Amino acid sequence: MTAATAGTAASARTADAAGATSAAGTRTPPLRELLAKFGVVPVVAVSSADEGLRLGEALLRGGLPVVEITFRTDAAAAAIRAVAAELPELLVGAGTLLSEASVDAAVDAGAAFGVAPGLRPPVVERAAALGLPFAPGIATPSELERGLSLGLDFFKLFPAEPIGGLRLIDALAGPYPSAGFMPTGGIRPELLADYLARPSVAACGGTWIAPTALIAAGDFDEIRQRAAASVARIGAIRETHRKEHRNGA
Repeated sequence: MTAATAGTAASARTADAAGATSAAGTRTPPLRELLAKFGVVPVVAVSSADEGLRLGEALLRGGLPVVEITFRTDAAAAAIRAVAAELPELLVGAGTLLSEASVDAAVDAGAAFGVAPGLRPPVVERAAALGLPFAPGIATPSELERGLSLGLDFFKLFPAEPIGGLRLIDALAGPYPSAGFMPTGGIRPELLADYLARPSVAACGGTWIAPTALIAAGDFDEIRQRAAASVARIGAIRETHRKEHRNGA
């Protein structure tokens, strides 16, 4: 589906909770469910389509088939387009979607999901009209309530660590039990276990797997190793959680 064939924004109230419908009529699982399969989402910025492809290949070799390519560079749309076309096994999302135009560009490029650092209703509505699973950013209860009023139930918590991290998530869980989160911002690998122990957390966004410096240096083998280490860490965390659940912990 392209921006030129967008429908109305009436689906904004159900796009995230119920999933999106593609042009072929198939249902896309809700974004919360999609990202929960991975537990961690690499958040990256690339300077060219080729860089995006090499990065995607490194993540796949490391066993982590998901990435959020941010619209912080002019190459974002081209990189998403290349990855979506040439690495279909990689779930590629678009981050830092700050305007309706950036949503249009992300969808035209083939992004499977979208993320924003903040919540702007016109951007939410545009994503819904285009059938793009979308997680806007929130940092306060008021912003969360605004998102819930738009029919969303999954959000980027940003910047997670500076605004309270686990304490904020725990505080929000009581009054807003239906809300799910992808905490991003200041997340370190050693914090993953505590974040993923929270039922409302589907996955954490992180830059440590593929930081800009490693991408610019072309050190994609190090990125592969970091991806593999993250996959192993997530697997160990989930096994621990399963054992605790079986033991009634």
